[in-house]
Amino acid sequence: MWLCPGLELAVELARDHLDLVATRQHGELRRTLRASEEDLQDALALVKGCNPKPGLAVSPAAAEYVIPDVFVRKVDKRWQVEISPTGVPRLSVNQTYANLLRGSGDHAVLRSQLQEARWLIRSLEIRNETLLKVATSIVARQTGFLEHGEEHMKPMVLRDIAEEIGMHESTISRVTTNKYMHTPRGVFEFKYFFSSHLASATGEDQSSTSVRAKIKRFISAENPQKPLSDSKIASLLADEGIKVARRTVAKYREGMNIASSSERRQRPAR
Repeated sequence: MWLCPGLELAVELARDHLDLVATRQHGELRRTLRASEEDLQDALALVKGCNPKPGLAVSPAAAEYVIPDVFVRKVDKRWQVEISPTGVPRLSVNQTYANLLRGSGDHAVLRSQLQEARWLIRSLEIRNETLLKVATSIVARQTGFLEHGEEHMKPMVLRDIAEEIGMHESTISRVTTNKYMHTPRGVFEFKYFFSSHLASATGEDQSSTSVRAKIKRFISAENPQKPLSDSKIASLLADEGIKVARRTVAKYREGMNIASSSERRQRPAR
């Protein structure tokens, strides 16, 4: 005896008809299963509520951790950036051994290795200096995000930072790859702070990250029985001075793994 309404039908859906469920062929499902629309919707709700990967509950994936390369904190109303003391090992030349090589012509190989060691130490110093310059420039441009969140993220590309600190764009790309910043809002990869420019009616460009955050806000506040279409979201963005096409909204929404309005729609409880 099936105690839960729709459970028997849900089992049949999951066992034999997931292809039709995935392609939303509800008419075909009703005909094949000889079910009413009401019974079908009850069964679909049960199927959608199932965990597609139940094995993870007993065999969870190992958590991955990152060590931030820089720390950002607010001190006396000013944002400060510091290189992580654990990000790069502190290296130094043992001066006792270095002094033994002075004035001796018999240690050419050792002197060459000593020079290489000093160049390595200097390269790490330059790396840290460059990383600090880039991080400081990013923080200066993205104080709105640090203070108020994603909707206040400014548009920024590699060229902006390169021009500001006087370095080549390829250098900035290399420096920001696989580098992480610890902020009061969480730990973020440097690349997270870069996003494209979108024009607005106010004349102040918006970042794609900011627009995505606004889309997420609109959808989280929508009536689940009357979810917002992509066209309606584009209209709401226009009300805030941001002109984007419906297909751009769809692209951003899909990029955030948010379902379409038809898939988000919920039936009123009986």
